[in-house]
Amino acid sequence: MYKLARRFLFALDPEYAHDLALNSLGLAAKLGILKPPLSSQQLTPRTVMGLSFPNPVGLAAGLDKNAAHIPGLAALGFGFLEVGTVTPRPQSGNPKPRLFRLPEAEALINRMGFNNQGVDALLSNIRSCKHQGILGINIGKNFDTPIERAAEDYLSAFKRVQGLASYVTVNISSPNTQNLRKLQGASELKALLGALASLRDECGRSQGRHTPIAVKIAPDLSEAELDDIADILLSEKMDAVIATNTTLSRDEVKGLAHSQETGGLSGRPVRARALAVIQALHKRLGGKLPIIGVGGISDADSAKAALDAGASLIQIYTGLIYRGPTLIDEICRALD
Repeated sequence: MYKLARRFLFALDPEYAHDLALNSLGLAAKLGILKPPLSSQQLTPRTVMGLSFPNPVGLAAGLDKNAAHIPGLAALGFGFLEVGTVTPRPQSGNPKPRLFRLPEAEALINRMGFNNQGVDALLSNIRSCKHQGILGINIGKNFDTPIERAAEDYLSAFKRVQGLASYVTVNISSPNTQNLRKLQGASELKALLGALASLRDECGRSQGRHTPIAVKIAPDLSEAELDDIADILLSEKMDAVIATNTTLSRDEVKGLAHSQETGGLSGRPVRARALAVIQALHKRLGGKLPIIGVGGISDADSAKAALDAGASLIQIYTGLIYRGPTLIDEICRALD
């Protein structure tokens, strides 16, 4: 059924098709048409970051930036959802067109630029849907906040979302906000994560509730950079690391239509590098910090490979666009 829907959606502008698909999903959920596959409910829950996940297959951030489609997405059988990236203030993102399909490679290139309606709108949407499952909220900085003051945006966003988030993801690895990846540098990262850890612990003491922090990193990191990041994640007592975001490399898509568009490449071409980063982090962290694997997961084999490499959980996005909701069921059946 999704093959027919995809043929129709892929004939449309990618961003318009994205909105249409999510709105249709929400309508189907409201009408009671969507039912989570039984396979997603049969797995043994796993505890990660102190949270109980009914299954390890999550939705990656970026699909539902404003948390406006949670009921429809939850009905697909995900073990957890991650919404955002959200910034303290609303922003329109980069000029269109900014999303491109590379069907031959089952890939996407995006340069969305954290387009979102801001923290207040996201929180309002979450409150109104009364979601009972595990919900991650992915936070970033506004494009016009100088990189030297980026911590102010992250601290502001964290303070405002942590009460409704099962966990908070710190996105320092999008290639579509100028200079953002500089925050992965050792001194910048240590300062930012130290400040966030202090705020997390302060909120925890006052509210009697610990909100885990996950840090999302890029695939385009050297061995030395991964060493530094692993050390800082442990020293600043982060709760998890998400590996990885999109890549700037075009080695796997040379010659394909749209391959020279600027932005982050996701989907099957990033799979090998994401897997290598998961393996490297698993070795460096020695099991002291859970890894959430994301990047190029488009079938049961790639999902199992990420878990075998050391990931405790996985997330999908581009694979969902190309394979449809049955991908969740396929992975859960393989893991059962």
